Amino acid sequence: MVYYSFSSAALSMRPSEIRSLFSVVNRPEVISLAGGMPNLKHMPFEKIAQTVSEDIRTHGEKMWQYSNAQGDAHLRKQILEITALEEVYADVDNIIACTGSQQALDFVTRVFINPGDVILSEAPNYVGALGAFLAYNAEIRNSPMDEHGLIPEELEHTINLVHSEGKTIKFLYTIPNFHNPAGVTLALERRPQILEICKRNNILILEDNPYGLLGFESQTLPAIYSFDYNADLGYAPSVIYLGSFSKIIAPGLRVGWIIAPDLIRDRLVLSAESALLCPSQFAQMTISSYLEHFDWKAQINTYREMYKCNFQVMQKALAEFLPDLEYNQPHGGFYIWLELPEGVDAKKLLPIAVEKGVAFVPGTGFFSTGEGSNYVRLSFCYPPEDEIREGIKRLADALVAYK
Repeated sequence: MVYYSFSSAALSMRPSEIRSLFSVVNRPEVISLAGGMPNLKHMPFEKIAQTVSEDIRTHGEKMWQYSNAQGDAHLRKQILEITALEEVYADVDNIIACTGSQQALDFVTRVFINPGDVILSEAPNYVGALGAFLAYNAEIRNSPMDEHGLIPEELEHTINLVHSEGKTIKFLYTIPNFHNPAGVTLALERRPQILEICKRNNILILEDNPYGLLGFESQTLPAIYSFDYNADLGYAPSVIYLGSFSKIIAPGLRVGWIIAPDLIRDRLVLSAESALLCPSQFAQMTISSYLEHFDWKAQINTYREMYKCNFQVMQKALAEFLPDLEYNQPHGGFYIWLELPEGVDAKKLLPIAVEKGVAFVPGTGFFSTGEGSNYVRLSFCYPPEDEIREGIKRLADALVAYK
């Protein structure tokens, strides 16, 4: 029998509690409030199909060919039109297209983390980031949030504590807008404070912003990046900015981007070359064609209105069926972070809920330390409005049946 000697990185990988639910949520009788899938019902697929078909006829040889590791130059210029809405500017040479922002997380971790290095992160954590960070044997140290996002004083305290232990902090990872899973948004006045604390302590910021354009009231806030932007350099020297088309257009094409300082960009491009040679040229040119031929700003507004309505339906259902439970009040994005009654364990509740016909994500999936057993993440982005209400009713039934 062959003995398999896995690397320490492979042994550090752990399954996502969200992905492990897929076999359950695909059952037609189960209403899924688990996955953070965009609802694509308003996308003009017939017109998109005609446009892509014409693109293949006229540019097929290029679309089906290799690209370069940094990504399509025209798409990178178009990305700057999107990021400008949140006051994120850069030289086009400082943008790297990648296969979704999840791959960007992997690349950044790969070029910065040695085993045992510390990554600061909000608590609860985005599950995809946890997977990337733990795969490279990073130590994740959480800094508390409140309803206004990261707390500057607590961040400074956490930094001082880690430094007192003689450990190296490589970067702070943060989702400042409509956080996954907590739903909160970093207050405007805290953004330069967080930047100043990190710069003073020589800590890079990894700003992940997939939801920033999905405010229910069309509101956008300037990115942390914007407070550090240097027009002479053409980038922000202390911030790596991640973005994605997955939430504002569609996730299936898997196109995201990184904006990074020159020296970091060079390392990230090398990482991309060694990992996949280049991102999909077909996917990039399809996104580029969509941005060129369709009113993508109007499409984003349609998403905003739809998700706002879905949230209001979930909010009303919670008030009707679970009026005593507390949760965040998101102003955009996809998620509600719901606190369960005292003594209820989310992982033990889940199979009961599935039996009642509803699925959610237990809060433990969003911590590296096993915390969060008294929380669940509820997603209101994908289900129809009637299913959202029925899903909350079934969750209430599951809590009654919990023993």
